[in-house]
Amino acid sequence: MEERCPMKETRLSRKELGALGEVAAADHLQEQGLKLRARNWRCRTGEIDLIAEDHEILVFIEVRTRSIGGTFGTPQESVNARKQRQVMETAQVYMHMQRLQDKQVRFDVISIQTDPTGAVQELEYIRNAF
Repeated sequence: MEERCPMKETRLSRKELGALGEVAAADHLQEQGLKLRARNWRCRTGEIDLIAEDHEILVFIEVRTRSIGGTFGTPQESVNARKQRQVMETAQVYMHMQRLQDKQVRFDVISIQTDPTGAVQELEYIRNAF
């Protein structure tokens, strides 16, 4: 009789998990009526996951995705003061390059928790997070 290996639960890499979270976040924002301007915008100061418009407000969104049951706290708890400063500095560069200095801005966080396969179990949208 042939012995079979039990099927292993496939775990996604951190990069794959993050990419899935950003797609779910972008879809959620569009369902909420926001217009996406950019994804993964990078410059010398860092990266902004999503940039959108909510009517006349320019919104910079940090997306944090974690698997449920992790030991590092909730996704939104990982957006610490250092990360907030980095996002704000990068937003200033974006606004300067796009000539949008006169726009009103908001910084939001989307916290996503998934099962080990990457299926979204919980999505929390935090407006004016910082």
